[in-house]
Amino acid sequence: MIRTLVYLLPALALLGMLAPPMTRRLGHIYGVILSAIPLLMMVLFLSFNTTLGDTQSVVYATPWQLVPGAPLSFRIDGLSLIFGVMVSGIGFLVLNYAAGYMKGHAHIGRFLMLMTLFMVSMLGLVLSENLITLFFFWELTSVISFLLIGFDNHLEKARKAALQALLITAAGGLSLLFAFLLMGNIAGTYTISELLDKGPLITHHHHYPLIFILLAIAVFTKSAQFPFHFWLPGAMNAPTPVSAYLHSATMVNAGVFLMLRVMPFAGDTMLWKTVFPIVGSVTMFVGAFLSFGERDLKRILAFTTISALGTMVLMAGLGTNAATKATLVFFVVHGLYKGALFMITGIIDKSTGTRDLMQLRQLWKPLRSVSGATFITLFSMAGLPPMLGFIGKELIYGAKLQSGFFPEVMLMLGIGTNALMVAISILIAYRLFWSRKAEVAPPPFKDKYPRLMLLWMGPVVLSAVSLLLGLTPNRIARYLNNAIYHIRAIEYDAHLTLWHGFNAELLLSIATVTLGVVIFIYRETVTRFITRINGVINRYYLPDLFDKLIKGYVKVAARQTNRIQHGYHRYYLMTFFLIATGAMAVVLFPFEFETWMTSASPVKTHIVILLAVMSLGMIYAMVSPSRLSAILALGIVGYGIGLLYLFFGAVDLAITQFLVETLIMVLFILVIDYLPAFASLSVRRSRRRDAIIATVVGVFVTIVVLEARFVNVVPPISQFFIDHSLLKAFGHNIVNVILVDFRAMDTLGEITVLALAASGVVALVNVGQKCQSGQSPMRIPPADTQSLRTLIIAGVVTWIRRVLIVVAVWLLLRGHNAPGGGFIGGIIAASGYVFYAIIFGSEPTRKKLRIPPFIIIGIGLGLSMLAGVLPMFMGEAMLTAQWLHLTLPMAGELHLGTPLLFDTGVMLVVFGMINAIVLTIMNVLKWN
Repeated sequence: MIRTLVYLLPALALLGMLAPPMTRRLGHIYGVILSAIPLLMMVLFLSFNTTLGDTQSVVYATPWQLVPGAPLSFRIDGLSLIFGVMVSGIGFLVLNYAAGYMKGHAHIGRFLMLMTLFMVSMLGLVLSENLITLFFFWELTSVISFLLIGFDNHLEKARKAALQALLITAAGGLSLLFAFLLMGNIAGTYTISELLDKGPLITHHHHYPLIFILLAIAVFTKSAQFPFHFWLPGAMNAPTPVSAYLHSATMVNAGVFLMLRVMPFAGDTMLWKTVFPIVGSVTMFVGAFLSFGERDLKRILAFTTISALGTMVLMAGLGTNAATKATLVFFVVHGLYKGALFMITGIIDKSTGTRDLMQLRQLWKPLRSVSGATFITLFSMAGLPPMLGFIGKELIYGAKLQSGFFPEVMLMLGIGTNALMVAISILIAYRLFWSRKAEVAPPPFKDKYPRLMLLWMGPVVLSAVSLLLGLTPNRIARYLNNAIYHIRAIEYDAHLTLWHGFNAELLLSIATVTLGVVIFIYRETVTRFITRINGVINRYYLPDLFDKLIKGYVKVAARQTNRIQHGYHRYYLMTFFLIATGAMAVVLFPFEFETWMTSASPVKTHIVILLAVMSLGMIYAMVSPSRLSAILALGIVGYGIGLLYLFFGAVDLAITQFLVETLIMVLFILVIDYLPAFASLSVRRSRRRDAIIATVVGVFVTIVVLEARFVNVVPPISQFFIDHSLLKAFGHNIVNVILVDFRAMDTLGEITVLALAASGVVALVNVGQKCQSGQSPMRIPPADTQSLRTLIIAGVVTWIRRVLIVVAVWLLLRGHNAPGGGFIGGIIAASGYVFYAIIFGSEPTRKKLRIPPFIIIGIGLGLSMLAGVLPMFMGEAMLTAQWLHLTLPMAGELHLGTPLLFDTGVMLVVFGMINAIVLTIMNVLKWN
């Protein structure tokens, strides 16, 4: 069953990514279709109730690995069940709500896609059995929430809030990564099931204070704890479905989940039981206090969310059985009432056009479809019976009374917080339903929105569940038993009941409600007091301070960038070469010249002659007054390097060098007439300086090469490839085998860089072509290709292009066993089109290509990635070669494998890159 859950995650992600095209056909109904999968997942989660019992857990390890030693594995226990049910269940309702709320929106498909991916990332987080997997999904929630908060990107407020949320939560994500790496290194594993038994190794390690600080930063930033709480109200710029989901069951609760998940092996220390309760208590009160001074319904709910998160962090920080039970129950309580209240706020906003509480009144009849749900959820937020919120509040009071950590202070802050929540709940109900006064005349009510079932279904269902669980709370007891066992490693009977008799908790609840009613009665006085306090606080308004900090950082960075990244390429090169040379000198000093001379082997005559010719070419390139002569001289150096490769048996490298050198020569010839005057590029003093630097660098590189001869690796690395190239990779050409099999990850990175380089070159050329007036500042006259066309028959050129393509494919297919391969094949195939473009121009060549060069590059990268991913579905690590062995008549044994698919991708990337660059340059030169 857990396997079904796991495989539903990519299925949901895939269907979510199809939302943009599907909504163009089906409209908002596609959101309803999408919601069926989280509903199915919720049912599967609930079905584990009897399977797990009070102590069991289920783990499913996939054959995939995000990084070596960290398999992509998933875990079901009471903790992941509680969070999973809430994420999937509320996700089902929110998707339906979003379909109705965004109905008719131009970008509803993109919105549904992001909401679905957000749900997948949160479900992946709560199911993770591995710290690296957990971190991956943790960061995914931050990135997708950034896109959701800034969904209305035409609004500056939305962009600003999204960036603020991303910067804060991403900083916490980096801290979390470092904490996980330290824990994994100390314990020798990243698997949560194995870490449960290795808590003392971590908590008694001298790095534990650092681990705790990093974990605390991750929790405080993600779950909006003071002083990082200010990003959460700003996130209210997101569409209401995002707010409903983000606040009730997903991202902001991720910090609380993290605390509960790592508590068995990183908690139960004095640091844990001191810092988290203090920060949680402050956040709890600050959130409730600030919410009472707000008028916008969404901002009021946002600050109450901050208060609720502070309560959960406080309870999880106490770390007792009672506090853990209170944390889990309050998570469910908060998710149910907060999701419903945000959805109701969205209906009010849609119907009236405002969320200002002071402008709303007499909505009892217009909101009759959700009026009952509104009262029930406000009762739960206030902690009144018979709601589950009442039980949660009593559990919190009980946990505080049992705590040995300043229970009096926590109780006072808790009573004040809960009293404010009672007052806020009464105030919202009063303003919405009973108040007859409003600051301005309320806008006309649009009755169609409350009647839309997709909008009112969510609040009604959530409020009904909240009431049902309040009347029969023991329905979730087994989930709590299992969760507490895996958090506290203690079997615990988490019995829940609505009535505990007359006790201290009940007296505290009565006092809380009484104080809340008093605050409501004197609300104007309290509001004025809070406004004065806010006036003082706003002098140090945290969002503005954060913005100033970021702007200051950017200003300093810009100043440093202007100083260091000044745009003079030669100074970049000089800086790099001098620093590298200095580092080499420190490492290699003193130099053992006598050892080099005595161990030197005889040098062959033809090598000496070739080096002499290359040296002459290099010297001529430096002193030549003509750019064309200098280019030809450099060509001699390039071809000489190719011959050196050939002399030493590196045939593949030699062919590649010859081909690349030829293409570079062609590019130089194309643009040579449009480059600045050659003689004016530098003065004599600069050339002397450059000559000295070049000589010093050359000497030290030579020294490094000579020193490398004395580095003995036993056994040598090359021996591994010699021994295994044919046996394991079925290839005689060791160079190609290394590129597409043993070191395929390096090659994948290189072709990705090639694709980015092509994009950069094309972008720079196109930007340089146009100035603000849209005219070319280079004023390039159109190239005359007509004379070339009359000299060469079109058919001959076409056949040359076709022959080169055939040769390229042949070299690709033989590359695993003989000189050739995808890189060489890509260059040769591209050369045919470059030749064709020189004769006929860039536009006819683009038509012959049929597919745009960057699409070809994308296909090539896709094929190479596919060759890397396919082995993961067969239980192997990424890019592990998979082979199909055939025996054919006359041909004998034939080995077909993913390396050939990978090499085909390399060929297409190289082919597309060369065509993209050459054709863009020709287009700028008007070579048409």
